[in-house]
Amino acid sequence: MKRLLLIFFVVTASFLTSCKNDLEGEIKLVTPEEMQDLMELEDVQLVDVRTEQERVDGFIKNSQNIDFNSPTFEKDIEKLDKTKPVILYCQSGGRSKKCAEKLKDAGFVMIYDLKGGITQWRFKDYFIEMPN
Repeated sequence: MKRLLLIFFVVTASFLTSCKNDLEGEIKLVTPEEMQDLMELEDVQLVDVRTEQERVDGFIKNSQNIDFNSPTFEKDIEKLDKTKPVILYCQSGGRSKKCAEKLKDAGFVMIYDLKGGITQWRFKDYFIEMPN
C-alpha cells in the first residue's frame, strides 16, 4: 500500500511540475517573416535591447528601446505587460536571447526572439533610418 501511495505522489508531482512549466512562459525563436506577421496580427510589445548609439543606425518601427546593458534594465522591463507577447531583437541575437531568459524568469507569458537580430531584418516598410 505504501508503495502504491508513493507511486501516486511521484506521478502527481511530475504532472503538476510539467503543467507549471507550461504556464511560466515560452521563448520562441522567429524568422523576420514570422516576426512581421506577429507585428501585424497580434498586440505585441516590440523591444530593441541594443544601446541608444546602435539605434542611431536605424531601428524597427514602433519598437521601444530597453538597453540590455543599462544599469536600469531590470527596472525598465518591469514596465512591460507580462500578459502580452513580447518580441525582442538586438544586433545579432546574443543579447535578445539573454533578455528572453530574463523575461521568462520574470514571469512573461510569451516571448519571441528575432533570429539573427536586426542584421536579418529586410522589411524596409518597418525600418526607420535616422538622418545623418
